Amino acid sequence: MTSYREKTKKINIGGRLIGGGEPIAIQSMTNTKTEDVNSTVAQILALEKAGCEIIRCTVPTIEAAQAIKEIKKQIHIPLVADIHFDYRMAIAAIENGADKIRINPGNIGSEDRIKSVLSAAKERNIPIRVGVNSGSLEKHILEKNGGVTAEGIVESALDKVHLLEDLGYDNLVISIKSSDVLMCVKAHELIADKTPYPLHVGITEAGTVMSGSIKSSIGLGLILNQGIGDTIRVSLTGDPTEEIKAAKLILRTLGLRKGGIEVVSCPTCGRTQIDLIGLAGKVEALVSDYPLDIKVAVMGCVVNGPGEAKEADLGIAGGIGEGLLIKKGEIIKKVPESELLSALKYELDNWK
Repeated sequence: MTSYREKTKKINIGGRLIGGGEPIAIQSMTNTKTEDVNSTVAQILALEKAGCEIIRCTVPTIEAAQAIKEIKKQIHIPLVADIHFDYRMAIAAIENGADKIRINPGNIGSEDRIKSVLSAAKERNIPIRVGVNSGSLEKHILEKNGGVTAEGIVESALDKVHLLEDLGYDNLVISIKSSDVLMCVKAHELIADKTPYPLHVGITEAGTVMSGSIKSSIGLGLILNQGIGDTIRVSLTGDPTEEIKAAKLILRTLGLRKGGIEVVSCPTCGRTQIDLIGLAGKVEALVSDYPLDIKVAVMGCVVNGPGEAKEADLGIAGGIGEGLLIKKGEIIKKVPESELLSALKYELDNWK
């Protein structure tokens, strides 16, 4: 199977390379007012800790553009400025240190305005993400295709790309998104062999943490597993750190990223004699701070637990008042139920 991401152009976003076979970068977007530097920095630092590698902030005002300079002093990952409609905000964001800008050239205005943005970007070697989604298609494309289609999304995006190329700019990333999962998948399949530029992949307006994670897992899984996509964002209605957790798990599940502890836990059943749901949640929170590439199992009973945990590196299985600690398929000790978590933490702290 062709791996399109091996062949895309490498783009430098504030020191972070995407495309050309580089590791798929995880993105998110702040939901604070960008003008509020303290709140925005606090959220970005939390996202960094969760594993975010590129962050995007909305820039609707000149104050937001100016805030980028202060925000950049306090964070450690590249910052992308999200621009809608006003080309002056794009220029101001670039002048204040944005590492990339996201625009839809179709709503920026005249060719002269687009040229002004490109001139500022070229001067500082700033990449531009050309973003098109299913809700922003031009009237003639909608009429030609009888509504919103994958073919129309691709046509619109490539029209924008060709416009910027004709104006002498090719430091580009492409983003084509739809809230229709299968339409989004098809659009990526259609565009993958039509452009050399890296693709930013995501399902837009995916929904709440639960429904959005499921839709994004299906959509991103189908796209990424075909070798398509160079950077991703899981768009969720909720705490942005949940986007990072979901993105990391999607990449690990597809074998596209290593590192970080994978937690597996059994479904509850009539044999469960402990608060397995609570325990599994505590284990997930515990392991999030360990940079280990291992699997940890959380099992609800001592009958089947040890056998089911054999494929894990570490495991705990709960019983009535006590539980088992399992390491590489072998039971290494019994511990009181109240000490299961601390026993697991000790093994993680001393893992070799």
